[in-house]
Amino acid sequence: MAVKRVKQRQRRERALKLVSYLKKAYPVPKTELEYTTPFQLLIAVMMSAQCTDKIVNRVTGTLFKKYKTPKDFAKANLITLTKEISSVTFFRNKAKAIIASAKKVEREFGGKVPRTAQELQTLSGVGYKTAHVILGELFDVWEGIATDTHVKRFAKRFDLTDNDDLTKISKDLEALIPKKDWKYMNNGLVLYGRYVCPARPHECGRHPLTKLWPAAAKRWPQVRT
Repeated sequence: MAVKRVKQRQRRERALKLVSYLKKAYPVPKTELEYTTPFQLLIAVMMSAQCTDKIVNRVTGTLFKKYKTPKDFAKANLITLTKEISSVTFFRNKAKAIIASAKKVEREFGGKVPRTAQELQTLSGVGYKTAHVILGELFDVWEGIATDTHVKRFAKRFDLTDNDDLTKISKDLEALIPKKDWKYMNNGLVLYGRYVCPARPHECGRHPLTKLWPAAAKRWPQVRT
């Protein structure tokens, strides 16, 4: 038990150092997904699961000229929509989820994107990560840490979790970091992973976060979401 408490204290100290850097480097949390309406963001985040923002933005650049509101998506033809988003991963399942979610938003939420994680997670294709990305981006509500591939990768590299499940990792991080700083974790680690420290093994001893905990330079866990 004493060993476990020491490990948790060390993880907390390490997590606080990481978030301190992220707050300075990425002070304004903002997704790189492109959208015009709130529901379009929901759709873009749903499509981004196990897919890059770059590919999603390429697809939505055309898609969102045709579909803007929940009603537009609710009336979409499944076969047509499936073809329209075929560049993203798991496009068949995502097309079904998009239409189902649009219908539920129209039917049960008056055409408005829900404003709570609980309500958002009743929508098809929306889990803990998607719900909290939406809440933060649209409503500046940060009730949880969204864990995607980047967040999972750094949580494992910096030994902040023993879990592989995304939601469990979120809960581990939330236990280490003050709630007021939750909003910096997802966006910060996504941008850091995208532009500073990519997933492929490389020499990163001089990278800002690695300098805070040099042991991370030799930790390259295989991460799948």
